[in-house]
Amino acid sequence: MAEYKAPLRDMQFMLNDVLELEQHYQSLPGCEEATPDMVSAILEEGAKFAERVLSPLNQVGDQQGCQFNEGEVKTPDGFAEAYQAFVEGGWPSLAHNPEWGGQGLPESLGIFINEMVGSANWSWSMYPGLSHGAMNTLEAHGTQEQKQTYLTKLVSGEWTGTMCLTEAHCGTDLGMLRTKAEPADDGSYRISGTKIFISAGEHDLAGNIVHIVLARLPDAPAGTKGISLFIVPKFLPDAEGNVGERNAVSCGSIEHKMGIHGNATCVMNFDSATGYLIGPPNKGLNCMFTFMNTARIGTALQGLSHTEWGFQNSLAYARDRLQMRALSGPKHPDKAADPIIVHPAVRSMLLTQKAFAEGGRALIYFAAQQVDRAKLAQTAEEKQEAEDLLSLLTPIAKAFLTETGLESASHGVQVFGGHGYIAEWGMEQNLRDARIATIYEGTTQVQALDLLGRKVLMSQGELLKRFTKIIHKFCQSQTDNEQMQPFVSALSRLNKEWGDLTLQIGMKAMKNREEVGAASVEYLMYSGYITLAWLWARQAEVAMRKLTENPSDADFYHAKLKTARFYFERLLPRTRTLAEVMLSGADNLMELDSEHFAF
Repeated sequence: MAEYKAPLRDMQFMLNDVLELEQHYQSLPGCEEATPDMVSAILEEGAKFAERVLSPLNQVGDQQGCQFNEGEVKTPDGFAEAYQAFVEGGWPSLAHNPEWGGQGLPESLGIFINEMVGSANWSWSMYPGLSHGAMNTLEAHGTQEQKQTYLTKLVSGEWTGTMCLTEAHCGTDLGMLRTKAEPADDGSYRISGTKIFISAGEHDLAGNIVHIVLARLPDAPAGTKGISLFIVPKFLPDAEGNVGERNAVSCGSIEHKMGIHGNATCVMNFDSATGYLIGPPNKGLNCMFTFMNTARIGTALQGLSHTEWGFQNSLAYARDRLQMRALSGPKHPDKAADPIIVHPAVRSMLLTQKAFAEGGRALIYFAAQQVDRAKLAQTAEEKQEAEDLLSLLTPIAKAFLTETGLESASHGVQVFGGHGYIAEWGMEQNLRDARIATIYEGTTQVQALDLLGRKVLMSQGELLKRFTKIIHKFCQSQTDNEQMQPFVSALSRLNKEWGDLTLQIGMKAMKNREEVGAASVEYLMYSGYITLAWLWARQAEVAMRKLTENPSDADFYHAKLKTARFYFERLLPRTRTLAEVMLSGADNLMELDSEHFAF
């Protein structure tokens, strides 16, 4: 049966050897207590919770789903008990401000724990996961009273949070939203409207649910400039800040979905519900981006989670499943057939999963470090540098890792063959669960427009140049390292080509703006492959050094080098096709009139 084992060895390699976590934490004020021993202990405890508590509930959640009855949602068996254990373990408060009841540890440490929790059971992880965005939004934009009332309960895990953006007539185009906010005499607002696709909008895990809601004031300008942000709790707090009377917000139904059955995706009705303004009027979308950027990194984690889970279970199956003989002759003559891992086609799928899992982990962890730096670095220059890197890397991480997560989940089904299509093995669930990740928090196509249009072209290429300069400096540092030349020569060439392609697309877009949309998805995927190539080259360089320093762990380091070689020789060449497609122009997409698509 399917199961999950936290990849602690690879996590420690990334954190300690590649990203040098100890030096990173010691350089940030307030993070000095995050010593290697403490981090290791926290990761080990997180692994136990993920493996022993959450992983066994993954298939339960898929099979039972959530049950809806007259506005109330019952989560699958064991979900509520797991959440209570999560709260008792202090996990919700791990990386939050002690002023509001948090433990004050770095935000990146919370992201590392979220990887294990999400990989073990993504549906369950979404309940506490949505709360992190609500906490970050309140901490950044809430009043002191709002923080004392709501943030403390969210940090402790007593209450959970949601983000309420989407409406039936508008998905990504939030400028079209219609939910209204009418001022009341007591300084609060009456929120009226309906939101759809609200993950964890109703459940039985916590005593209260704090909805973060976008709505319009009566005199609001049209479009995105007229959106405000509100706190709308399921239960209004009483004078002591505890759960009081029921607010006029309710779950109208839950969606019947392709996957993530263990998480309730809700239609939420606000019937003149009491709400409280967060931040300035008509600046809600700016405030919400605090939430959305957190959620996008979380969604990138989902892509990694499905990749890792699919890889682990595919590998275990491929080692045991006997089918045919190796083309070069029997490898296990004492058995009726050889295990399928001997076949090159199966190895290609497994190595693709492994390369995307370990490369994706490197990207998430590097981004997590930038989250720490943007928040805690000692100079404004360092903070801005981290924010610029995050601005560029967030759409890449979100879209690229969810697309490769979907590919890896599909490979998982294929490795199992006919058994992969059968529910008991869990591979078809992993594929169904992975499919939504490329859609929510901004589809791949929306992320691609954000990357190419807003982050790269609108910055005159400056954000990209700052990142390609980092890659260039790494390649220069390896000039005298003969063993690294197969990696850095390809990486250096593509790093230069990245800038050249950007310039060509930008010049074409000056004549026809449709060129941006026509090239954007391929541009994003191209960017993702180069970004992972840089991170794989870094892993290869460290593995070479560690082979000399720590020969007792040679098998691990040799595996790193061989996987890096596979990535550079089998996956990175996909950039050739992507480059050709993005330069083919917009005409082949736009010249066919819409009315002539079908006859």
